[in-house]
Amino acid sequence: MRLDKYLKVSRLIKRRTVANEACDAGRVLVGGKPARASYDVKVGDELEIVFGNKTVRVRVLKVAETVKKDEAAEMYELI
Repeated sequence: MRLDKYLKVSRLIKRRTVANEACDAGRVLVGGKPARASYDVKVGDELEIVFGNKTVRVRVLKVAETVKKDEAAEMYELI
């Protein structure tokens, strides 16, 4: 699954266009390196998302095309 879509489905970022722009600006890191929106997310990847002065680090636990709002937090774990 594409990185921008994963960020939207997991509800780490609200909209896919915003996720796409964050990737283009270099604010989303995978394994410590800036990743493009087209990066293929795999289970076990460590993502780091920079929101202004706040940074969120997560590990991908599950990749699914669609999930319910309640189950979205089960797709990743905070590090």
